[in-house]
Parts: sequence; C-alpha cells; structure tokens
Amino acid sequence: MSNRPTHHAEYPQHHAHDHGRPVARRVGPAKVTPPTAAAKSDYTFAHAGRQVRIGPVLFWIVVGTVTVMGCWSAATATYFAFRDDVLTKLIARQAEMQYAYEDRIAELRAKVDRTTSRQMLDQEQFDQKLDQVMRRQSTLESRATALSAMPDTSITGSIGKPAARETSAPGALKPSPISDTVTFVAPPDREARLESRTPAAAAPPPKQYAKNGGVDTVIGRLQASLDQVESRQLATLSAVEETMDSKARRMRGAISDLGLNMAQLESATPRVAMGGPYVPVRLSASADPFERQLYRVYVSRAQVDKLNRTMALVPYRKPVVGEVEFTSGFGVRSDPFLGRPAMHTGLDFRAATGDPIRATANGRVTSAAYAGGYGKMVEIDHGNGLATRYGHMSEIQVRVGDTVKIGQVIGLVGSTGRSTGSHLHYETRIDGEAVDPQKFLRAGVRLGAG
Repeated sequence: MSNRPTHHAEYPQHHAHDHGRPVARRVGPAKVTPPTAAAKSDYTFAHAGRQVRIGPVLFWIVVGTVTVMGCWSAATATYFAFRDDVLTKLIARQAEMQYAYEDRIAELRAKVDRTTSRQMLDQEQFDQKLDQVMRRQSTLESRATALSAMPDTSITGSIGKPAARETSAPGALKPSPISDTVTFVAPPDREARLESRTPAAAAPPPKQYAKNGGVDTVIGRLQASLDQVESRQLATLSAVEETMDSKARRMRGAISDLGLNMAQLESATPRVAMGGPYVPVRLSASADPFERQLYRVYVSRAQVDKLNRTMALVPYRKPVVGEVEFTSGFGVRSDPFLGRPAMHTGLDFRAATGDPIRATANGRVTSAAYAGGYGKMVEIDHGNGLATRYGHMSEIQVRVGDTVKIGQVIGLVGSTGRSTGSHLHYETRIDGEAVDPQKFLRAGVRLGAG
C-alpha cells in the first residue's frame, strides 16, 4: 500500500502547469481512486491529502465489520426500545405467579382452618354428647337408688322373667299366721339394682369402639345401653305401681266383701308413733315421666301402708300353723254329745295337743279364763266390733288387757270344756254376733294370692 498526496479544497497542495504557466486547480473532498491496471483489484481511500490503498479482502472485512456493527447497533437500539415492555411483562408474569401462589397458600390455609374448625366442632359435639351421656347415666343411677330404697324392692327386679311367680314354692301364696302385715308373694327378681347398672359399666372402652366404628358408634352404643337401663327402670316402676294398686284394690275388695265399714275400720286403727312438720310434695313442671310415676307409686304406697294398718285389725289369717283341716264347719250340725241339730258358731281346726295357737289380728285381750263349754278360752277385741274367740285350750299364755299382735302365741291346743278330742274351736264375731270364719279366711287367701 502506497501513500499519495491528496488535494483539499481549502488548502491546495499541488499546482498543474499549462504551457509552462502555473494553473490553479480546485481540489474537492477525499475520494476513492479506482485501481490502475497494475493494481486493478486494490481500493484507494483519500482523505486530507492522503491516500490509503487496501486490498479487496480487507475491504470486505471492513464492510462486513461496519455491517455487523450496524446490525448490532440496530439490535441494541431495538433491545433498549423493547426492554421496558419485556421487563414490564416479566414483572407482571412474576406478580401473577406470586398472586397465584399467595391465593393457593390462602386457600390451603383456609382449608386447614376449616379442618381445624371442623375438628374442634366435632370435639365440642363429642364432648356435649358425652356430657349428655354422663348426665343421663347419673340420672339413671339416682333412679336406681330411688328404686332400691323402696321397701318393695322384691318386685323391682328384671322384667324379663314373667314365669318367676309360677315357680315359687308350693303353699307360698297361703296367708301366714306369723306375719304382722298382709303377706304378698312377689317375683324373686332381686337383681334389678345390679342389672340397672350393668349395661353401662360392662360396655367396652370407648377407644376400642373408636377403632371399630368411630366416636359416633361409641356414643350410639352408650345411648343404646342407657336406653335399655331406662326401659328396665320404667318397666320396674310400672310393675311396682301396678302391684301397689293391685294390693289396694284387693284389700278394699276384701273389706267390702266382708261387709265391714272402711271408715269405721280406719278410725279404729291405732296411730303409729310418728310426727314432724308437714312438707307437701310438689312436682315441678319440668318433671319427667319417671318422676311423675315415682310420685304416683309413693302415693299408692302410702295408701297401701294405711290399708295394711287397717287390715291388721281384720282376722283373716289362720290361727294354727300348717295345712288347714276342719273337723267341723260353721252352721247347723248334729251335736256330738246329744246327736241333735245344733248351731255351731265357729270352726273346729284339727290340731295336736300342745300346738301353738296364734292371734289372727292385732287387738286387746278381753277374756282369758275357763268359760263353760269353751273350756279354757281367750277372746280378743280387734276394734270396730270385730272379735275372735279361741276355745278348748290346754294352756292360756295371755292375760286380760294384754295387747297382742298378729301371729303372737296366745295359748296351746287342748281338749278342755265340751270337747270330744284335741282341737281348736275358733270363732269370728261382728258386734257380738258369730259369723262364718271361712269368710275371713277366704279373704285372706285372695289377699295373699296377689
């Protein structure tokens, strides 16, 4: 590459001569001079009076470089022109993803809160149900205590044994001469108080049920167990109420059949030593059926107790122990000594000499001595016009004025007086008139058969 002088428009450096005279020429800007024949393929660049000649390869390298730099400048300009839009979209995308993640997190948190709330609600409901079960169990236990405190608990057993009455010992329904109250035989179901507590106590632990069927199964089985206990208690209480009512009906019916005046008998009944302030029993408006029925049972029981005290003055029991066998009934018969028709004012009980004779009702001894054809005889006044006589005794064991109780031994069987052999002559009198003692004994059998 060679350097040649270049011409500048303002500062001419070369002067041409025309015919020996110098001629001034205007030089223009730098220009590229085409290659000569010797260097046809070279390119010459002129600037500021200098010329630069380059080969074709370098020329195209320069052109390529200029082109590349132009493209890079264009690309850079385009990048900077669109950079803000790209960043904006990228930021918006990131914000959108962040919001989506936040929404998802919020949704999961809400789901956890709902699950926690549901668990807390389930726990609260379980606690409430368990509390209800515990309160109900406590109520049933108090009911069982109330039932066991009743004197007639012998009839408060399980209701699933209706045949128990039929399996009682023979003769158990017969009136007993040594009882101070009316004798009633009830089903021997004394395990009621234990059964009333067994189902709830025998239930498997809640955890075992929870493994099998969950909390609801536990509560359901506990409720079912308590339902069975409550059913037994209600059935038991119903049986008690029915028994009380039946007792009262039978005693009133017996008094009516005997032709006795209930009001007079009650007025003649001696009062038991008791007392205290009067505190009436009032049922609350919220009382459940069990409490109402229990109240009715207590009322019926009070009536039965009163009737028992009244019936204690009625001589419907046997005066001797063992099977009843009459040698002579009440009414007209052939006199054993004269063979003529005569009125027999009592019953003759077959018995051995020395057998005990028992009072058939409460009363006071009005006679205890030898009395003609009666032989050794005891008469007891039971009040309200009722009296009984016991004749042909071999020995008297009471005195006039003594107060005797039902079943108390008042003497021994003998054959004193107008008698053909050892037996007991027994009479029942109303207002001094002899009546058939069998009427009273049959009433006693009906009362004892209930």
